[in-house]
Amino acid sequence: MAKHDKAFILWFDEIGIEDVPMVGGKNASLGEMHQHLSAKGVSVPNGYAITAYAYQHLLKTAGVEQAILDALEGLDTHDLRNLQARGAKVRDIIRTAEFPDDLRDEIHAAYKKMEEMYGNDVDVAVRSSATAEDLPDASFAGQQETYLNIRGPEQLIDACRRCFASLFTDRAISYRHDKGFGQFDVYLSIVVQKMARSDSASSGVLFSIDTESGFEDAVFITGAWGLGETVVQGAVNPDEYYVFKPTLKEGKRPIVGKRVGSKEIKMIYDNDPNTEEPVITIPTTPEERRSYVISDDEILQLAKWACIIEEHYGKGMDIEWAKDGDGVKVGTGELFIVQARPETVHSQDSKKLMETYKLKEKGGKVLVEGLAVGTKIGQGVANVIHSVADIHDFKKGQVLVTDMTDPDWEPIMKIASAIVTNRGGRTCHAAIISRELGIPCVIGTGTGSKDITDGQDITVSSAEGETGYVYEGLLDFEIERLDLGDLPQTKTKIMMNLAIPEKAFTECQIPNDGVGLAREEFVINSHIGIHPLALFNYEELKKSSNPEKQAVVKAIDAKTGAYADKKQFFIDKVAEGVGRIAAGFYPKDVIVRLSDFKSNEYANLTGGTFYEPEEENPMIGWRGASRYYDPKYRPAFELECQGLLKARNDMGLNNIKLMVPFCRTPEEGRKVIEVMRDCGLVQGENGLELYVMCEIPSNVICADAFADVFDGFSIGSNDLTQLTYGLDRDSGLIAGIADERHDAVKEMIKMVIATAKRRGKKIGICGQGPSDFPEFATFLVECGIDSMSLIPDTAVKTRLAVAAKEKEMGINP
Repeated sequence: MAKHDKAFILWFDEIGIEDVPMVGGKNASLGEMHQHLSAKGVSVPNGYAITAYAYQHLLKTAGVEQAILDALEGLDTHDLRNLQARGAKVRDIIRTAEFPDDLRDEIHAAYKKMEEMYGNDVDVAVRSSATAEDLPDASFAGQQETYLNIRGPEQLIDACRRCFASLFTDRAISYRHDKGFGQFDVYLSIVVQKMARSDSASSGVLFSIDTESGFEDAVFITGAWGLGETVVQGAVNPDEYYVFKPTLKEGKRPIVGKRVGSKEIKMIYDNDPNTEEPVITIPTTPEERRSYVISDDEILQLAKWACIIEEHYGKGMDIEWAKDGDGVKVGTGELFIVQARPETVHSQDSKKLMETYKLKEKGGKVLVEGLAVGTKIGQGVANVIHSVADIHDFKKGQVLVTDMTDPDWEPIMKIASAIVTNRGGRTCHAAIISRELGIPCVIGTGTGSKDITDGQDITVSSAEGETGYVYEGLLDFEIERLDLGDLPQTKTKIMMNLAIPEKAFTECQIPNDGVGLAREEFVINSHIGIHPLALFNYEELKKSSNPEKQAVVKAIDAKTGAYADKKQFFIDKVAEGVGRIAAGFYPKDVIVRLSDFKSNEYANLTGGTFYEPEEENPMIGWRGASRYYDPKYRPAFELECQGLLKARNDMGLNNIKLMVPFCRTPEEGRKVIEVMRDCGLVQGENGLELYVMCEIPSNVICADAFADVFDGFSIGSNDLTQLTYGLDRDSGLIAGIADERHDAVKEMIKMVIATAKRRGKKIGICGQGPSDFPEFATFLVECGIDSMSLIPDTAVKTRLAVAAKEKEMGINP
């Protein structure tokens, strides 16, 4: 576009991604989407670029280039006082430079054209767009300034001055230096874009891949009330949503994760003529804090746009979105994309090497917890800093503990061993930069800077799932490095046992043949925490004057604030938890074991004591299949079935297979299948297979009869061992007797495998045995088992042992 080389103003319909040198990454991407993706339904507010040539023209006309060079002479980015003094001097030079009349006139004329489109005194966003910004291997995002709700030509000129000067913020100077860019290798263009009125609605950030694991088949969305700066800066703990891309593209509704954030503040327009700032931050209402900021339809709309944008660019994308008011009092109520840039962390990763960090010491004292960013562990001396003005004393290797970060903190973030913040979500500044730096970060702790003592030795762990922990002291940990490129194939399927949905997107990257045991109890315990009958009978509980029942109602309200229908809360959380595991391993089989709490475990859930009996030995009491068809529990089981049906049908995750635990007789199995059929879970329909846990001697002895009812077996060696030997595995007095390698248990296993093979039924094992004992795994290969489901930590080790045994036996993979 040589004809535009000396243009001051270029509208979005005149620029594309090839114009980064002229208009910077942000403008080029907005123009690209405006031109090529609008026809595909992606909405981008219109606007224009003030070009990099305009910036150069300003410096040259004002004659300040040499003054800037002189101010940067002797720059030392590792001496914070030196950096701050020189940065301030350069910014002052640019802010006070004489603004050329020809440039001022063109900016005024372009704004006038915006007024013709949108009305007088139109509100615009003024954002920086550096010419090296948003490259796939360097995240320049946030290095310069953004100004919102700018109105009128003179306010616009002032915002442009400040934007141009922000090319030399301390963090931008430091970042360019560290990435090997010269200070004059990067120029600044400016975005002037019509504001979407998210001040009266919501906004946020979304990624077309999972930010923590790099899993490529999920869209991750964050959102909060008001303007998006609070999310980007990490000033709020936003809502989080996950959507599974493959079945979304098939027209399904696969929202596999929803979490309400606290969202304690929001940024809105300040239209008070007596104040200078165009925006202000105010507290949110209790209703806003407990509500989701967008509907399911809007979540899916954003996810579809993420897929379109990712497909167009051919890479993972980091995208900002905004909703244009409520559509009644303010704005159109429509969603808009206001930025899109390449994702800069996982796009650079090697997929063949997996690092796993593990604490060797268990039971450390937890000081605070929050959201985990990354999957690593770091430790050092805590340096609690309350203001960016005090960052001079930070030393390399310390742990940065603060309220929140913005780009001004980057000079010390890059030398920290870990980062802990009070506020922020997974797409905030602290999260993005810590991922790029490869250091662990725990965000949104709420009280980290208060509960962690300055100078205290601490360990920061992001390696234990979705929750990050800060421990007292320097705990011992290890790092396992695994080359995933050279693992052998086996005829015996190597599957995984999984309980924590938040780990699915990471652990699915270990070579596997699916999930042989997904434990539904973890979802109920951790994601719901309320007895299903307490939710089913919520309205009755509300009417009670019993103080204990009133306390339960209060606890339910606190947990389910976003739901008027409490039963739907249970259904959705089962669907999301199971769905996230199934999404991670899709299209491989994921065998979900129906809830298998004992009565004492159910009683520990909120409201559970009202519905559970006190049993002498719950291990062999009212558990598993016997609950599901019992009129006293059936309403709860039906909620569970509705959640599983939603995951399979609405979300399109038909790789979910179901397994009935602790089924004592074939007749019990038929009764359970009948209840499931009444709930829409029909065996054989839409590929639904039903398995039975083989964990009771009757399952082995009557295996032929069970084979008439179920599609296959999964051996639960833990319970099978205790019941074969007449043990209570919860009793420490006799625990040493229990060993699945004993002859009686092995004989049971041989028998049921032989029966399954004869009947043409699938048979696997999901007990602990093959995970703990390689010789037990080889015994199972000798018996001809179809699959082994293992804890992820041992999947690779056991695969190698199985491959060696199969080779010895002459079995081809």
